[in-house]
Amino acid sequence: MFEECLYFNSNALARTVSRIWIEAYKPFDLSPPHAFLLRVVLNKPGLMPRELAEALSLSRSTVTRFLDSLEKRDLLVRKATTQDGREVQVYPKKKAKLMHKKLDQTGAALSRLMNEMIGRDDVSQTVNKLRELHNILETR
Repeated sequence: MFEECLYFNSNALARTVSRIWIEAYKPFDLSPPHAFLLRVVLNKPGLMPRELAEALSLSRSTVTRFLDSLEKRDLLVRKATTQDGREVQVYPKKKAKLMHKKLDQTGAALSRLMNEMIGRDDVSQTVNKLRELHNILETR
């Protein structure tokens, strides 16, 4: 009935993929989106929340909630910029830095798993097509 429905099929795929990613990040007590945000900050300390929102395709308010949560868990700290005290930059704390390597290893392991299960070319083509569709729909 919904074989050609983009909404139904993309959400079915997202639920399946989410289950795998949730299980993978469970040892860190992080949701996948929290883990992604933390990985971005670990790899590029000093980003501003608006830059994180753009990098993760999330709203600024969602990033703020994630930052609040990760800050309460002593993983991140927000510091006022020297140029404008109203703007903040986000930095990892020691606890997050200790997780950095294992978080990146988990991401790499998930990529390997998908490549093994689906095939490297199919994963690459699917991700590229999803990004293209996302860009088309976002700019509409």
